[in-house]
Amino acid sequence: MDLHFTGAQPSEEERSAVDGVLGEPEERGGPHWSTGGAHDAERRRHLLLPTLHAIADRVGWIGEGALNYACRRLSIPPAEAYGVASFYGLFSMRPRPPRVVHVCDDIACMAAGAADLCKRVEGEAGKPGTPSTDGSSTWLLSPCLGLCDRAPAALVISAGAQGRWTPLSAISASDVVAAINGRPDVGRPRSTSTTREGEARASSGLLRRIDRVDPESLDDYRASGGYAALRRAFELGPSGVVREVVDAKLVGRGGAAFPTGRKWEAVASEPARPHYLVCNADESEPGTFKDRVLMEGDPFAIVEAMTIAAFAGGCERGFIYVRGEYPLATDRLRSALDSARLHGLLGDDIMGRGFRFDIEIRRGAGAYVCGEETALFNSIEGYRGEPRNKPPFPVQRGLFGKPTIVNNVETLVNVPDIVFGGGRAFAAVGTADSTGTKLFCVTGRVARPGLYEIPFGVTLRELIAQAGGVRDGKRVKAVLLGGAAGTFVTPSELDTPLSFEGARAIGASLGSGVVFVLDDASPLWPILSRIAAFFRDESCGQCVPCRVGTVRQEELLKRVASGTPLESAQNERALLADIGRVMRDASICGLGQTASSAVESAFAKFDLSRRGPA
Repeated sequence: MDLHFTGAQPSEEERSAVDGVLGEPEERGGPHWSTGGAHDAERRRHLLLPTLHAIADRVGWIGEGALNYACRRLSIPPAEAYGVASFYGLFSMRPRPPRVVHVCDDIACMAAGAADLCKRVEGEAGKPGTPSTDGSSTWLLSPCLGLCDRAPAALVISAGAQGRWTPLSAISASDVVAAINGRPDVGRPRSTSTTREGEARASSGLLRRIDRVDPESLDDYRASGGYAALRRAFELGPSGVVREVVDAKLVGRGGAAFPTGRKWEAVASEPARPHYLVCNADESEPGTFKDRVLMEGDPFAIVEAMTIAAFAGGCERGFIYVRGEYPLATDRLRSALDSARLHGLLGDDIMGRGFRFDIEIRRGAGAYVCGEETALFNSIEGYRGEPRNKPPFPVQRGLFGKPTIVNNVETLVNVPDIVFGGGRAFAAVGTADSTGTKLFCVTGRVARPGLYEIPFGVTLRELIAQAGGVRDGKRVKAVLLGGAAGTFVTPSELDTPLSFEGARAIGASLGSGVVFVLDDASPLWPILSRIAAFFRDESCGQCVPCRVGTVRQEELLKRVASGTPLESAQNERALLADIGRVMRDASICGLGQTASSAVESAFAKFDLSRRGPA
């Protein structure tokens, strides 16, 4: 694409898809169909990502004519829009079949036999990207789809007037081939969550409504205590709500562990208006699925929690940025938002208290880096999802350049319980420095993979035991704690308390709550290779340390694994440490800063001088 428009014209399907988002144009054929000038173009640019989704959902890919038409409607230079569209892994800028089966080959699915599954699919359907005989479908390898508790998994994306995104879990090779061939019996979502309460009481934990309360019924949510916390929030007032969250010592559950109350307090005190609230639901860390389970099973809790947070921070507008690979979560949230508006729980006068707040959904499109808060802001605003330099921080200058509260799903879902039950009561659970409960995504070679809620302070060994221990009587070889951006833990470290301070004591991090267990028959090399490939693929390329470092890390692993190190294995270990240090010290965001964490920890704790049983 060029800065200038080409002669390519949209098809009627593409035109209809764009108009479905932007409305019918006032005039057709003028040089710009967004007639409000530069200010109007900037005001509407945030509609670019939904417009790109509409095109892809309708025809399966984003063609030149469709992009031309969208750019004319939004007054965006075609080259800029192309840069945005080509940034996302779920969009194709080249023609491809309308049905695409994305088969996960990431770490949790690898442990469930995805490598052999993909080989069998390739034997029957050809290499990934090969069109079917009739040209109606193809299949592709995919990073983690967030269905790790039911691995191996796939996602079927079918374009058309009624485009469908269908997750498939616990699949076989024959299931994938049937999906490629459009078999109707495979075109239905299977059970997509396995929740376990662990030691948390089912009557009071974050998972208490999952599989017990109809997630699409506001009446059921209210009957189970829903919206009592919002009423309590109005009684407390904004400063009272912030005080309870501060007293609770709630910190972020997405990995950074920043104190939530301090963040809300900072935004509330900012004089610039308006204030925004963003729920980061772009859960893309391999092995993670906790936020998906909450969105699918308890969407009203997220809406209520966001409303309380907005009240505390003085926010009038909110966004939920949902991972693109989570179609059921998106549908459930959209239904909850509609019900909340209908019953006066969102809008201009919530509960008759004179408080105005509403929420919009934004779907991601396959970019791990958009889990970084400022990259997410850019994505919502209609730009490439690349991180921004800090400072300024989001509490000062966030979404649309205004003070912004951003929290992830799990963090927010704690808020109603804190407000209703009191911050001090919340802080009485867990440890002194890690309060409340934590959701852990336990997968790999355990007997009962699933989502476990436990109080902070339970040991890693105890959590694995709750998951049924290692399958087939085998022993633990290693645990990847915190996901691909986390660290490996050895059997001698299994008695580590699962708390922020406990993880720090062994040089680890809880991260997004991933607990990926490998048994003594599981080789480490394929896992390390997949992690390195993941970061190389997902680096946005904006900063040199990450763009180059992730490539060099993968190259190094390939050399060592093949027995052809540069000079010696010891030299390669020193080089790996140098690459990791540069990425940590000089990368703009957490992706580059943690891209070597798992690999470096594996080299430090296991004998990986050559490819072998390790």
